[in-house]
Amino acid sequence: MMDVERCPGLYCGRIFFDENNTWSNCGACPRGYRVNESYACALCNDELSMYNYLYLGFMAVLPLVMHWFFIDVAAKERGFSKGQLILHFSAFIEVLVAAVVTLLSMEPTWNLKIYACPVRRLSDWYTLFHNPTPQYGKKLHCTQEAVYPLQTMVLLFYFICLVNMMLLRPLLNRKFLKAGKFAVYCALYFLPILTVLHAIAGGLIYYAFPYLSIIISMISNATHFSIKLDQSMKSLMKTSLTEIKNVVIIVGHWLLMAYGILSLRQHYAFLAFVPFPAIFYILTVKFTDPAEFRDKDRSERNS
Repeated sequence: MMDVERCPGLYCGRIFFDENNTWSNCGACPRGYRVNESYACALCNDELSMYNYLYLGFMAVLPLVMHWFFIDVAAKERGFSKGQLILHFSAFIEVLVAAVVTLLSMEPTWNLKIYACPVRRLSDWYTLFHNPTPQYGKKLHCTQEAVYPLQTMVLLFYFICLVNMMLLRPLLNRKFLKAGKFAVYCALYFLPILTVLHAIAGGLIYYAFPYLSIIISMISNATHFSIKLDQSMKSLMKTSLTEIKNVVIIVGHWLLMAYGILSLRQHYAFLAFVPFPAIFYILTVKFTDPAEFRDKDRSERNS
């Protein structure tokens, strides 16, 4: 091969033509290729790292959790009814099928193995902002998916999730839980929002998702307990241990926090703190319940 002349910018490369042993002009690499240290467009043939798999898992869990949340809100039931369980299972199947179809659609097609380009820096997610202007002349457009396929496969996954929902959920809502149409309406909003969020902030989410998992788990845990009518420590403890729905929700919070801790790939001993937010809320609820402050104010006024 001939020596490759250097290209300007971080993501401009040259394509080698086998027919005449020549190189193309500097430009964007084709999909599935990325410029290497020699300024040549090299095929992305690296296997996904464990961190990348965890990131994709987080992006797949997001719509599933939101589906389940809005189904639960629509049902307005303290326990799990038959219709609610069927819709929860339907949401799981929708997301699972979307994930499998997405994996099979990536190169190599019809294979669950994924070949990818390595993620080296935050700018890899935003090549649009790194098109060079050699000698202050005409801008050289080298926008490409440098993190192939982490951007496109998530967008494809969300689209398939939407299609699966529209094919399955309306029929199930009509037969098992008519109020479930509210969850469908909500999904028609949050799936496009997740798509836009990934397109705009995918790189930031890639580096922050372990912390986001922990934060979301803690916030949802506090929200779950705060909506209980009886805020006494005895009642919270009893319902958390005896009501199946509460047990499932709390365990879900714990799994999400454990996922974030494992994604950090630091000290796994921190997994021992997974139940801490729930225990902390229950033990300190008497100090934060607004009813306690109202009763105290009344007693002070009467005295």
